[in-house]
Amino acid sequence: MAKLNNKRINEPFGDKVFNVCNYIFLGLSFLVVAYPLIYVFSASFSDSNAVIHGDVWLWPVGFNFRAYETIFTDKNIMTGYMNSFIYTVLGTLFNLVLTTLVAYPLSRKKLFGKRVITWYFMVTMFFSGGLVPQYLLAKDLDLLNTRTIVIILGGLSIYNMIVMRSFLTSSIPDDLYEAAYLDGCSDIGMLFRIVLPLAKPILAVMVLYYAVGHWNDFFTVLIYTSDPKLTSLQLVLRELLIQNKIETQMTKSMATLINRAGMYELLRYAIIVAASVPVLIIYPFVQKHFIKGVMIGSIKG
Repeated sequence: MAKLNNKRINEPFGDKVFNVCNYIFLGLSFLVVAYPLIYVFSASFSDSNAVIHGDVWLWPVGFNFRAYETIFTDKNIMTGYMNSFIYTVLGTLFNLVLTTLVAYPLSRKKLFGKRVITWYFMVTMFFSGGLVPQYLLAKDLDLLNTRTIVIILGGLSIYNMIVMRSFLTSSIPDDLYEAAYLDGCSDIGMLFRIVLPLAKPILAVMVLYYAVGHWNDFFTVLIYTSDPKLTSLQLVLRELLIQNKIETQMTKSMATLINRAGMYELLRYAIIVAASVPVLIIYPFVQKHFIKGVMIGSIKG
């Protein structure tokens, strides 16, 4: 037998130019996105004087943990961290339950009037009562200054529900439902024994969508709560970044080391890093499911 020709196929000159330009563009885009993140991380571990004078460019200058020591010993910040964790975990669980209970029936062809029900839900994506009616409703239900209002408000995202419904419709064939019916399986049984095990990719995407939304949310806590014990980490970060507010107890232990302005700079970067770490930890575990989740509803050839 003749030996196979292992020579590479020569690419046209135009393709080579395109690939080079594409790599350059992607490399520059990566630098534009990555440098601010690296700078914030490096500044949080640097000396306050180096940060104030602009000596930090890429690597930490005067490496220390002073800002993080202050963060994890400050009562307000740790309270916000704990509350954000509670809001994120319970809120995401509540969102998943509602989204699944709505998306599953709407994915079934035998549901009577599902087109009308779907349009009913979609109307709420464009029209709502507004902030004032929501606040008055929460007040009438005695939900102000409670963790419950932060957890249940916005419990169902219509967009996420439509994405999950489309996934279930396209991924689970009707023959599987019919076979389950013949075996005596009920609708609730099919939900737990068939649908949920096969819907793990879209459930992972929903977890990330909802969890990031809850973790980054400060507006709900700002509007519906006034008790400092219910504050969230993002609200603490907002006060630090926008209002330039540093509590006295956050600075008195560091007064002999750095001045108030230096502490503000260090805390600003350190809290940003501390607030971003949980999302960065979760993302790698669900990244592989994003391609399938994002491509739902795309044109198929």
